[in-house]
Amino acid sequence: MRSFIKLSLTLLVFNIGLAQENKALKLSFSGYLETYYAYDFNRPETQAKLPFMYNYNRHNEFNINVGVLRAKAEYDNAYATIALHSGTYVEDNFTNENTKIISEAYLGLYLDETKKSTVEVGILPSYIGFESATSASNLTLTRSLLAENSPYFMTGAKYTYKPNGKWLFSGLVTNGWQRINKPDKNVSPALGSQIVFKPSTQSTFNWSTFIGKELYYNEWGMRYFSNLYWDKQWNSKWRTILGFDAGLQTDVADNDTKLFWMSPAVLAQYSWTSKWQTAFRIEYYQDKNNVMVGVGDAFKTFGTSFNLDYLINDKVKFRTEARYLSGQEKVFVKETSLTNDNLCITTSLSFEF
Repeated sequence: MRSFIKLSLTLLVFNIGLAQENKALKLSFSGYLETYYAYDFNRPETQAKLPFMYNYNRHNEFNINVGVLRAKAEYDNAYATIALHSGTYVEDNFTNENTKIISEAYLGLYLDETKKSTVEVGILPSYIGFESATSASNLTLTRSLLAENSPYFMTGAKYTYKPNGKWLFSGLVTNGWQRINKPDKNVSPALGSQIVFKPSTQSTFNWSTFIGKELYYNEWGMRYFSNLYWDKQWNSKWRTILGFDAGLQTDVADNDTKLFWMSPAVLAQYSWTSKWQTAFRIEYYQDKNNVMVGVGDAFKTFGTSFNLDYLINDKVKFRTEARYLSGQEKVFVKETSLTNDNLCITTSLSFEF
């Protein structure tokens, strides 16, 4: 009996030691590089052709929109991701940040063995919207107006609970609306939420919200924001996205008046073959008080775009897009004057690994 107990204890210690030795550190690397050329028929003389756009925003020159290198480490129930980036997107979108080179830097922890509960802390990808800065996965080449004027990233803490393959719930505490550095440390953290419902692998419903104090003409007022979208893959050929953003901003200087902006968008993609795709977009953006789009006049703009994509292989994509914007007011720069509309042709070549 003693020999059996001794043998059992020996095997138990050996198995525990073997399990610990099998906890290996896993490292993975990925990247994305996108070059582009854009021609704006208004021929603006400013460096950035449109002040409310942050991608492909140089006129009549070849450039790099964004280059990203990402590393991820995993060990036991923890993981960490850091991504460095550069390009004209970074120059335009990180103007107010002290830290510009970092795209993502966060630590994550699985809180249970089934990995249903997760906490992530750091500089996180945005939980708002259906388009990212690495646009090869977007339906259209350029980002929609609603996507360009909502956060690309958030800095803070995020808790996610995924009870099954259909539902996902997240809550966030952040430094504010797309901020790494807080300009006023006495301002309370912002709150965010996300609910994702996937009734099938071909359909996704998303509702994201943001509540927090943000600057409007140098005064801190409450901002309330909602992002809704439905992403549907109908069959092997057709995919559509319906999106709607709406926000309220408190104008402290004007007796706490609530200022409203909103933007609906409809996108459709058709795959002709495994190599060729087209996409069409129609959108509208209304921001009469320049809460998000600072153009000096009421921003009420309709937009349409059409793009043609050629998938050279499963890593490389060549895209061309024509985009037309028409505003109710003269909010677009034409050479040295203002006009109501804007037409731009953009091409890009991207590689992801």
